[in-house]
Amino acid sequence: MTEHRSSDPAHVHDATVVVERVSKWFGHKVAVSDVSCSFGPGVTGLLGPNGAGKTTMLRMLTGLILPSEGSVTVLGSAPRDDVAVYSKVGLVPEEDAVYGFLTATEYVRYAAQLAGVADPATSARQALQRVDLLDEADRPLAGYSKGMRQRAKVAAALIDEPQILVLDEPLNGTDPVQRAHLINIFQDLGRAGHTVIVSSHVLEEVERMTNRVIAMVDGKLAAAGNVAAIRSAMTDIPYRVRVDSSDPRALAAALVTDEAINGVEFEDGLLRIETGDLRTLGTKLPVLSRELGVRITGFRPEDESLESVFRYLVRGR
Repeated sequence: MTEHRSSDPAHVHDATVVVERVSKWFGHKVAVSDVSCSFGPGVTGLLGPNGAGKTTMLRMLTGLILPSEGSVTVLGSAPRDDVAVYSKVGLVPEEDAVYGFLTATEYVRYAAQLAGVADPATSARQALQRVDLLDEADRPLAGYSKGMRQRAKVAAALIDEPQILVLDEPLNGTDPVQRAHLINIFQDLGRAGHTVIVSSHVLEEVERMTNRVIAMVDGKLAAAGNVAAIRSAMTDIPYRVRVDSSDPRALAAALVTDEAINGVEFEDGLLRIETGDLRTLGTKLPVLSRELGVRITGFRPEDESLESVFRYLVRGR
């Protein structure tokens, strides 16, 4: 394993999966370009728009394809060089990679047999119950909805409790109840010390799952770390803050000429402020509050969300 680069948020000190200077091309198309990062216990979101290289990256992590340049190690070994690694990795692909003529029970039991599980039938039932599919387990997968097939794939991937779980858009097609259930499963695995890598563009759900993000755009590493840190690094766009107070009009009038303020918007009793220096604004507001006799009841950045980070990263594509 590589030594942890403490100043680089793309790397973790307890890495189980390490990506070093990895590129992958298919003919003249470059899918991934010179990406270095690592993943460790817990849940990490792998984010990016369609065509960002996420699926290609996950296929390299699981040994399905080889990098054109660079290296991928899983638990200290290259998957293609040490096939024992495969027994410790679970994969939920984005594609509907299921046999439609099989029932969910047959499909998951087959996965258990391939994994060498001691009691495939019992393990299959437990895995299906875990994803809340046991009541529908004897129906052919061809008759399942997209969300149900997703859950069947997750059950198959969890059949032998893999140390590393790789999930490519696992929430696609699931309804809100199903999504919440799967998110709880992934979080529980992360808390138990498993490495869970979730590729997704469902930003709200990723934000509920984890605060650590690896973001890719056009095959390159665009950002890494927790959402707040990534947002703080975006020095070329102002913060947008909502301020609740007893007299927003007075605050707006006092702030409109301040050099630290990019813009002030007052509408329907709400005061929104744009600033390039959030710390300075946070210092000035209490002073203004005392001078004006205005009571401030709320101060909330409106753009420290994963959605705002994502929009920033992909703007201009």
